[in-house]
Amino acid sequence: MSDNVVLILTISLIIIFSPFFAKLLKLPTTPIEIILGSVFGYFGFLHNEHLFEIVAELGFLYLMFIAGTEINLKNTLKTPANIMKKVVIYLIILYAFSIALSLYLELGKIFMVLLPLISVGLVATLSKEYGKTPWLALSMTAGGIGEVVSIGLLTLTSAALQSGFGLGLLKTVFALVVFLLFMFLLFRAMQLLFWWFPEVSTSLMPLKDNKEQDIRLSMGIFFLLVGAMLYLDLELAFGAFLAGIFIPTFFEHKYELPEKLASYGFGFLIPIFFIHIGSSFHLDALAIDGLIFKAVFITIAMIVMRLVASLVFIKELNLIDSLLMGLSHSMPLTLLIAMATLAYHANSIDELHYYAFILAALFQVIFVLIIIKLLNNFKLKKAQLK
Repeated sequence: MSDNVVLILTISLIIIFSPFFAKLLKLPTTPIEIILGSVFGYFGFLHNEHLFEIVAELGFLYLMFIAGTEINLKNTLKTPANIMKKVVIYLIILYAFSIALSLYLELGKIFMVLLPLISVGLVATLSKEYGKTPWLALSMTAGGIGEVVSIGLLTLTSAALQSGFGLGLLKTVFALVVFLLFMFLLFRAMQLLFWWFPEVSTSLMPLKDNKEQDIRLSMGIFFLLVGAMLYLDLELAFGAFLAGIFIPTFFEHKYELPEKLASYGFGFLIPIFFIHIGSSFHLDALAIDGLIFKAVFITIAMIVMRLVASLVFIKELNLIDSLLMGLSHSMPLTLLIAMATLAYHANSIDELHYYAFILAALFQVIFVLIIIKLLNNFKLKKAQLK
């Protein structure tokens, strides 16, 4: 049997059985896919293959697209001014912690960007278990803004790592500013168009759709913006993320569409990305001196800085709910792995720190989910006693 046949069969089996292991271990499917990818990669069932890498990259871009669909730009812009100010303070505290820690411990500039990363990907999964609670609602708002900042910094960091801090970076920043200005004008134009002619949105995505126009248009927007990023030599993930924002912002009548798109992605493309990440993590690396310590340090640092920053919202929520909100942002699994991979390939971090970040991303998911459950149970028991 050829290596490629074994590769395809292994990926297929991991995709099929990961949800069962996740249910058994009471963990999200994502870390299970990474762990199984690492185990099967260690035993030679997964290997570097060009097509595997391409599909994994497409899976990552689609994941960023799905992350964008979690953000309704109209609703975000309607966020009360006092909440928006506190979100800004929350982010400033995170980046201040990160800069201070990186400078004090001489960790390197890339840590300043990696430690404060926020992603709402796993926050959305929490709402399925805990419902629409105030801390989760605020978590999505603050997390959405934080993720936009994180993706923007990912784009600039990617450019800096590839072209340095010279003329190349200035060209990238100029291209990014021009693109963002164009996107702002496009958003405004579409907002006015759909305001005056609401039938346009329903004709583009009919309520009764037997030709899958909603999926076709979504994929069209996705590939158009990824293509634009490719042409401008900007981070492709940024284009995919912006494409996702289009869907809930301008096609609110298709409220089920983001879930429909997510179901497809998490059932096919996205698992391949995580399996690929797992296969790149060699289990032999666990024997590297200091790796576990580094991973645990990164995990604790990222959790503590978010817990401290979340106290900004103590008046809007309460102490326990504020801590729960901070914990919900302590699992930037996808962005952390993506940025660590980017930094490693650009020789900005060594192999030890690359493996430490991947391990820390897994630790965060496992530890944070356990802490959230314990804290939420404590809150419920406290409420019952009252």
